[in-house]
Amino acid sequence: MQIPRSTALLLNVAHAIDHMFLLIFATAVAAVAQDFGFERWEDLMPYSVGAFLMFGLGSVPSGRLGDLWGRRSMMLVFFFGMGLSSMLVALSQGPWSLAVALAVLGAFSSIYHPVGIPMLVQGASKAGAIIGFNGLAGNLGIACAALLTGLLVKFFGWRMAFTLPGLLCVALGFWFARVTPRETEAPAKRSSKSVPLPRATMARIVLIMTATAITGSLLFNFTTNGNGQLMRERFAGLVDDPGTLGLMLAAVYAVASLAQVVVGQLIDRISLRRLYLSIVLLQPPLLALAALADGWLLMALQTGFMIAIFGAIPFTDAMIVRYIDDRMRSRVTGARLAISFGVSSAAVWLLGPVVKAAGFATLLYAMSAIAVLTALFVLMLPDPERAIVETPADAGA
Repeated sequence: MQIPRSTALLLNVAHAIDHMFLLIFATAVAAVAQDFGFERWEDLMPYSVGAFLMFGLGSVPSGRLGDLWGRRSMMLVFFFGMGLSSMLVALSQGPWSLAVALAVLGAFSSIYHPVGIPMLVQGASKAGAIIGFNGLAGNLGIACAALLTGLLVKFFGWRMAFTLPGLLCVALGFWFARVTPRETEAPAKRSSKSVPLPRATMARIVLIMTATAITGSLLFNFTTNGNGQLMRERFAGLVDDPGTLGLMLAAVYAVASLAQVVVGQLIDRISLRRLYLSIVLLQPPLLALAALADGWLLMALQTGFMIAIFGAIPFTDAMIVRYIDDRMRSRVTGARLAISFGVSSAAVWLLGPVVKAAGFATLLYAMSAIAVLTALFVLMLPDPERAIVETPADAGA
């Protein structure tokens, strides 16, 4: 049974909120650093690693509670927890209180992906388009983080950049409670007619899915947390206004986000492995070229590599929907996120020190190498059509 349209709308908005709130700090970091007495923004960036570490580690209990307790209840915890913790960040008086508040924010943000996406696609016969549109919503949240944070910091200060979105999130929580029907039973207790895949095939898919999620998350965290400062550095003397830079970066993310809608439409029609590989192979050359670019050429290349990075995001969720029974999707997604974002949270911790020591060019070359690894992992995927139709009996024949 599919969820009501009003609930689907709020689940898509929640995806935008999830990504937006995690990246407000990355956009406002220069202003926060100045307020706290830091000479360079790079020195403050490691204090935000707790948010991304908790985003990953918290996915395991979040996914388990989503399956065993209920997805509607967990999404209510998400809306209210995100709103209140965002306002807690605004009250920070120093780097360590900021680090704690961001970690709390990251813990609540861990709820959405293992709970919200399985809730959104439950009962859907072809989930590709739903996943693609949901990905667009999430990445528009990234664009909003760049645009709205830049404007709020410019006119009202960095604390208001956390406070106003927090109040909005709490209001959305009340709306979600009103329009979303209560669940009659937890997902884990529902009946299922799906035929399980052979263990060897499933283990291979889960292993590759986790590996590509790790490399993809590394690229996602490096770019979304570093793009603002990269643009600020490479446009120095050409465009210096933070509001204008925020608008430019928002435009990059908005254009790149459309890739997920296109990919979502194609996932249900084209071999998943072939489509995935085609998109991933665009990443290495674009990232390497961006290492050498400045000004408007950099912005064009940023748009290109963000299209390729955002365009690769729907594939993990598509594999989970295609191969994992709905009764345990939240737990599988949670485990996958805990590993991938637990590892890739190092990207946030390393971003400032690496850029300070070696510059953005070195970082972009490293990301190009990571993208090559992703392509190698994708080549190891089994043919999806054969995996779907193969049953345990077929496997033993």
